[in-house]
Amino acid sequence: MTVLRIGAGALAVVLFTVGCAGERAQSSVEPTAGASTTVTSPTVTGTPIARVALGEAPRRSASPTARPTPKPTRTAPRTATKPPQETQLPPPPPTPSSTACTPHHQGMPASRTQVKAALADAAAKTYWPTSAPDIRIPPALIKATAWQESGWQSAVVACDGGIGLMQVMPATADWMNQRFGQSYDVWDYRDNAYLGANYLAWLTKYIGDMYFDDYRLDATLCSAELNSCLLNAVIAAYNYGHGAVASEGSPLTIPNPRYVGNVRALMTECVCLSY
Repeated sequence: MTVLRIGAGALAVVLFTVGCAGERAQSSVEPTAGASTTVTSPTVTGTPIARVALGEAPRRSASPTARPTPKPTRTAPRTATKPPQETQLPPPPPTPSSTACTPHHQGMPASRTQVKAALADAAAKTYWPTSAPDIRIPPALIKATAWQESGWQSAVVACDGGIGLMQVMPATADWMNQRFGQSYDVWDYRDNAYLGANYLAWLTKYIGDMYFDDYRLDATLCSAELNSCLLNAVIAAYNYGHGAVASEGSPLTIPNPRYVGNVRALMTECVCLSY
C-alpha cells in the first residue's frame, strides 16, 4: 500500500503536474439533481496523465503552525463503494501533446493582493447549501493548490490548455457552467478562483459520498496510508481527474503521490500563506 509521509522529507519531492481542473465556482444556489444538461458522462480510459507543475516547491516557514489537539475521529474509506450520486461527470484530463511547448502568459496578471482576496472569497462560499452544507474548502487548501498549479500567476496558460490561477481546463469550465447554471469566465482571475474552489467542492461531494460518508477535508484525519483520507483523494483528483481516483466497485486510488505530498506540504509551509 502506498505510504505518504508529510514533513521535512516531503519537501524534496519532485513536483508532478497540475490539475486538469475543470471546475466552476457557483453561487450559493445548489444545483438540483434533475438539472438538465446536454453533457454526457465521459468514459475514463487508459492511464491518466499529470502535468508539470507551474508552482514552486514548498518552503518551510519560520514558525510552523502547531497541530490542533485532540484529533478528530478518523473515518477510513470503504473498500466497497456506494454508487456515485452525481451522474453528470466532468470531462477527463486531455492527452498531452508530444510537441515541445513552453507555458505562456495572456492578458494582465492580477497582483498578489488581488489573488489572495479572490482565493479567500472562493474558499468562503458554500457550494452545496442544501444537500451538503458541511462541505467547506479550507483556505489553506485552495491557496496551496493555486500555488502548486500556477505559482499564483493569474495570466499563465499551460501547454495542455490549463488557464490561470487554478489552471482550469476550458472544457471543464464549460461543463461546470452548464452543470450549475453559471457563466463564470475562466480568464477572469476571480471567476477562475471560484471555478477551482467549486471543482474541489464537487470532488469532495463525489468522493465523500462514494467512500467516506463524510466531507471533512482535515489533515488530522489522514494516516500514513496515502488513501486514508478524503483530503488526499480530493487533491489527487484535482490533478488526475475523478475517474483515476474514484471508480465504482474499486478501492480508492491515489495515482499521484508526489503531487499530493507537495500540496499537503504547501498547506502549512507555502510562502504564499504569508502574503
